[in-house]
Amino acid sequence: MLDLKNPASQQMAMEAFFFGYQAFTAKADEMLERRGLSRVHQRIVFFIARYPSLSVKELLTLLGVSKQALNMPLRQLMEMHLVNSVASQTDKRKRLLELTADGERFEQALRREQVKLLERVFAEAGETAVNGWLAVNLGLGRVAVD
Repeated sequence: MLDLKNPASQQMAMEAFFFGYQAFTAKADEMLERRGLSRVHQRIVFFIARYPSLSVKELLTLLGVSKQALNMPLRQLMEMHLVNSVASQTDKRKRLLELTADGERFEQALRREQVKLLERVFAEAGETAVNGWLAVNLGLGRVAVD
């Protein structure tokens, strides 16, 4: 266990997290940049793929951003025909988000590159390490919500 009271251990843990995240996002960042998009666009298409017929309000909650912060990137994805906004069958005032066929292909391409990397490093690390990694990341996610 790392001694996080020790500044060197603190720096080592934070550096490992930084470089791990940098590696995880590098290929996707290249793919996004070629389309003039950024990580926020990837997060939007990821969550719409994960939760089909997601409302704008639900997406705002998942991303933890304001409506104003979501407006422009979501509009760009719609203009690029990667995302559609459709009226809910039960409440016509409610807008539901879905990926277009192009949006699905784009999201899958982004995810495929990241999954390849995870498969490689998970195989190297082993099941115990992967379970620890999942526990740490789920814990970080819970803290962000609190």
